[in-house]
Amino acid sequence: MNYISSRLVRLLQLVSPTLPVGAYSYSQGLESAVEAGIVRDAVGAQQWVGDLLEHSIARMEAPMLMRLIESWSAGDDAGAARWNALFLAGRESAELRAETLQMGYSLRKLLTELEETDEKTRARLAGLEEISFPAAFAFAVAYWQIPARQALVAYLWAWLENQVMAAIKLVPLGQTDGQRILLALGERLAATAERAVSLTDDELGSFAPQLAIFSSRHETQYSRLFRS
Repeated sequence: MNYISSRLVRLLQLVSPTLPVGAYSYSQGLESAVEAGIVRDAVGAQQWVGDLLEHSIARMEAPMLMRLIESWSAGDDAGAARWNALFLAGRESAELRAETLQMGYSLRKLLTELEETDEKTRARLAGLEEISFPAAFAFAVAYWQIPARQALVAYLWAWLENQVMAAIKLVPLGQTDGQRILLALGERLAATAERAVSLTDDELGSFAPQLAIFSSRHETQYSRLFRS
């Protein structure tokens, strides 16, 4: 397997919906928004997901991922720990914090159980008592030497696909509507990645009040399909 194809395969493995981290079980407040009638159809679903991409993911999670990749790649484990802690502190609700910790834990467990992972690598991963999903994902990217910007776009795609799959189940939407949303919002990912790379540390910060509100409401929602 050559240099390019091996890293592409690793990247596809990381963003595959079969990666056993439980991403499919979270809607990130979308379920509560549907319950409240805020999202009723394909148009509303696309606006909800698109706004979350622009005002939250692009301004906090995506640039955080890049900083985590840079830290792990440089062997700066203290820097990775700092960005990981900052990301966890920025989660808008208990459910969103629990989500990223569960997915991070699952990915770390997977990485440490792979036969190719040596003791030094396992020790580095174990250095974080609580590991967010972006931190674990970034470690895998650095360990497998996957190009950072390609990894970022793929990460954004995996997030988008999961949100659309949740909308298909919850609104509900047809598969064609889901593909239309993926096509429309997928066109934004390259620009989202470029903006994430350009942000300074002082510019980081999610501003999505409805995400915080509906994620919090979801904690006490009577009937739920998703864990967030």
